[in-house]
Parts: sequence; structure tokens; C-alpha cells
Amino acid sequence: MTSIADFTVTTNRGESLALRDKLGTVLLVVNTASKCGFTPQYDGLEKLYQSYKDRGFEVLGFPCNQFGAQEPGSADEIAQFCKINFGVTFPLMAKIDVNGAKASPLYGWLKTEAKGLMGSTAIKWNFTKFLIDREGNVVKRYGPTDKPEAIAKDIEKLL
Repeated sequence: MTSIADFTVTTNRGESLALRDKLGTVLLVVNTASKCGFTPQYDGLEKLYQSYKDRGFEVLGFPCNQFGAQEPGSADEIAQFCKINFGVTFPLMAKIDVNGAKASPLYGWLKTEAKGLMGSTAIKWNFTKFLIDREGNVVKRYGPTDKPEAIAKDIEKLL
């Protein structure tokens, strides 16, 4: 696999989304959770989305229940939680695994393209973020403690 265009994911409505259709768009791919200490980052992610969506930017949220079982809900429950509590309008995908034998192929690729601390490929926790350029290449990986607003300058460079 050579770019994000090589992957198809499932939306939270159960529909297939070919990521080749996102070429030309700057993406921030994030594994999310509704019951995590980092959950308030939904607010910052939505602000980034609102600030830059008209310039070709999108956030793709991938709920994940692998870290402390902090995303136990159904797709509808997750979407409702995000909308009610944080006004989320950016696309949410179906719940996935980001590590292990059942990890999403997309996340397998993301982790090898942008390694974490000390060369680790594992996702350490919820709200790990990957910035993707318009050509579908991984530009940078951000840890869970990296707040969305701190990523704005990197997004602007790609728009």
C-alpha cells in the first residue's frame, strides 16, 4: 500500500467509503473514544474541521474500544454522544481495532508510515492523530496529548 487511496473503510452508517475519493483533501485521521480523559478533544477536532473544511480539510474519526473499554457504545450511541456533547459534524467511521490481529488495514499502514515514540508502531491510546496530505501521504503522527489546536499550523501548510 502506498497511499491512503489504497483503503476502503466503513462509515458509522455501515456504508463503504473508498478513501481514494478523499484524494485532494487534507485529512486528520483520529482514533476516538467517548469515555476517555482525552474525549474533550472532540471539541478541538470539530473547531479544526469548521475552520478548514471549506479549504479542503476533513477529520475522520474512528471510534475504538481497545483502550480501557472507553468506547463501548453502538455506532448510533457514539454519533449521538458526539453530536450532543461536542457538536461533532465531521465524519465518524465504524468502530475499529487499531492494534492487534484484528487491526484495521488502514491503521496497519498508518502506523508503519509514521511511527510513534522510539520507533514504536503501536497506537498507545485514544486520540492518536495522523495528518494526511492531499496526495494521500502520511505527513505526521501526533500523540494523544497533542491538542487539536496545536495541529492547526501544520494543517495550514498543507492547504
